[in-house]
Amino acid sequence: MAIITQNDAFITAEVMALITRERERALSFREWKHRLTGFGYHVRDTENGHILETLPHHVKVCSLPPELCA
Repeated sequence: MAIITQNDAFITAEVMALITRERERALSFREWKHRLTGFGYHVRDTENGHILETLPHHVKVCSLPPELCA
């Protein structure tokens, strides 16, 4: 069982800031996913929405808001 700390929330906020900046720079959803791969992240589509994961181990970082994935 993982223990959630305040650092986890801070790290998630920093990662969200990074991926939001990259989404603003990308011309398409596909380009954005490619850019995130360069940072070591992967966007996985699930039936509950999009999930941000780390590469290469596919550890879930957070769920992504729908407006980022449009």
